[in-house]
Amino acid sequence: MVFRKIALLIIILFSFSVKASFILLPMDENSQQNHLKAYGITYWCLDKKYKASWLLNYRGGSFLLPDAAEIRKECQIRGVSFEILSDNEQQAILNEIASPSQNMENVILEKAPKIAVYTPKGKQPWDDAVTLVLTYAEIPFTAIYDEEVLSDQLVLYDWLHLHHEDFTGQYGKFYASYRNVPWYIEQKKDAEILAAKLGYAKVSQEKGAVAKKIRDFVIGGGFMFAMCSATDSFDIALSADGVDICESMFDGDPSEANYQSKLNYNNSFAFKDFILERSPEKYEFSDLDMTEKRIVPMEKDYFTLMEFSAKWDPIPSMLCQNHTQLVKGFMGQTTAFDARLIKSNVLILGTCELNGEARYIHGQKGKGMFSFYGGHDPEDYQHKVGDSPTVLDLHPNSPGYRLILNNVLFPAARKKKQKT
Repeated sequence: MVFRKIALLIIILFSFSVKASFILLPMDENSQQNHLKAYGITYWCLDKKYKASWLLNYRGGSFLLPDAAEIRKECQIRGVSFEILSDNEQQAILNEIASPSQNMENVILEKAPKIAVYTPKGKQPWDDAVTLVLTYAEIPFTAIYDEEVLSDQLVLYDWLHLHHEDFTGQYGKFYASYRNVPWYIEQKKDAEILAAKLGYAKVSQEKGAVAKKIRDFVIGGGFMFAMCSATDSFDIALSADGVDICESMFDGDPSEANYQSKLNYNNSFAFKDFILERSPEKYEFSDLDMTEKRIVPMEKDYFTLMEFSAKWDPIPSMLCQNHTQLVKGFMGQTTAFDARLIKSNVLILGTCELNGEARYIHGQKGKGMFSFYGGHDPEDYQHKVGDSPTVLDLHPNSPGYRLILNNVLFPAARKKKQKT
């Protein structure tokens, strides 16, 4: 009888020692049926005050969560693959990651970042890849625009995305193709009304003021992510502060003489020595963009993610987490960046091997950080005005969209001093 009790006690103790205590969201290519929604699950857990970890370079950058019935249920509802781990299994994974021989790191995620998306009122989620993927992943965000930025509401947020915006006041350089189209006429009119309402004589001046407020947000410790034309037009606007680079069809008077020589590249975040495109008829801001300079056939248009030391450089490692190092390229008004025009203190995270162009870059400004990502939509190779929206249910494992969500989640990480 005594022996039976002892045996029963051993069985009970053993069952407790191997109980399921953790949930792993695997992020490798073959184990995860919906990579994009896995980020949403992790964000949801952080928002509910659960602890979470990002296992850099472990099975594609997997997420480790506590085991709870509501987390399992949420994964099942959203179609996210998960694995149940015992204490011993979890510890074995952490031991493997901690090994000096492994280029892996366990990054603690502390809180769900408050997210703002800079986008015009009335835009639909599918008008922009970031709002599209945030909506798909069920990550909450607040849409803001010029009024909110200029009234200093950026302090309410940790992370800001810039819509495919033109901060130079040239209305996206759509003049040649769309100046007689109703939507262009209406957008120009609305921008002029808004600028006047906010106390500016010109749209270019108002957009320049917005760019400087965003600059201050980053310098103060914010995280900024920009895609497509918001990348170079933002830096151009900062460099041209106080200089009129707009022709009369944009702001009612000619540009300044010799405005190119008056640019101050010290004001820009990422780029230097770029030459502005003077012609209002050309759909291009400057020679920063590689769209017209590149000769890359669509079937060979890929870019490679750089590899960093997860233990020594966790931030770029987080930003490059993926289930593949080779990501399909995609076009945009600003498709990629001429590597010769990138400042030396800016990290290149993704590059096209065929021509050396930079597709994905990251840098620090003051206490904050920024990432620039070329192209319009990672799953729409050559998006055009009026094209139907991308349906992300058809691309739940998109490597290109994962890069966007890496940027959304990395501000949640416990801060650790970068060593290089």
